[in-house]
Amino acid sequence: MAARKTVLITGCSDGGIGSALATTFQQRDFHVFATARDPSKMGDLKDLPHMTFLKLDVTNTIDIKEAVKAVAKHAGRNGTLDVLISNAGRNHFMPILDDDLDVVRNIFEINFLGPIALTQAFAPMLIKAKGMIAYITSTSGYLNVPYMGTYSASKRSLEIVGETLRLEIAPFGVDYQQNRLYKSIESTVAIRAQGGDGLPRMDTLEYANSVTDDILARTTGRVWYGGFAEQTKMSTTATGVPQTAMDSGALMGTDLDKVVN
Repeated sequence: MAARKTVLITGCSDGGIGSALATTFQQRDFHVFATARDPSKMGDLKDLPHMTFLKLDVTNTIDIKEAVKAVAKHAGRNGTLDVLISNAGRNHFMPILDDDLDVVRNIFEINFLGPIALTQAFAPMLIKAKGMIAYITSTSGYLNVPYMGTYSASKRSLEIVGETLRLEIAPFGVDYQQNRLYKSIESTVAIRAQGGDGLPRMDTLEYANSVTDDILARTTGRVWYGGFAEQTKMSTTATGVPQTAMDSGALMGTDLDKVVN
């Protein structure tokens, strides 16, 4: 019997996208490495078979090294990881003029630098498996939503890295996806931070199944799911230029076609 393929997913705390993705991949016969900063918050997954639970703060280099060791130990001589999904992230709602820059730096450490560090650490295993990398970003990166400017910037920045990485890694057979001026409306900011903006949300398991389908089909580039995702896609990316043409232009003079794998 062939060994189960493996997937590592960050940010698998109960009730979120990561937990739903972990459930979905487990149902698709993967061995799942479910990770969270606090493993006790992954209770919804505890009774599922073929799961390994790991403590992983994506800003902590020691946690990342220990996660690599755990996956390598499970993989044995094979030493591969088939899918890496960077989902862990921190939401943030604050008017830009009131933002604490130390908080913003921490947002970028979690949402932007963390996934890059994780990708670098697992790259040898992913290359050996000719695997798949997926970054969970946000449609907010394409919109100018009040109070979400710095959060949106962190997610859009990660997407730019992901789209660039998609081209760079292709030769290896790996695919990619306190003074507050606004005190008078502070309650509105707080409500929106808790999802109280009145906008529809896509069910997490429906989202997870759609994303899993695309990963297993090795769909590369951007995929769009979630409330108003399609409308955002239509309004921000309708350039009429095919992605393949954009890629060809971006690849000119890079010599990536000469990389020996």
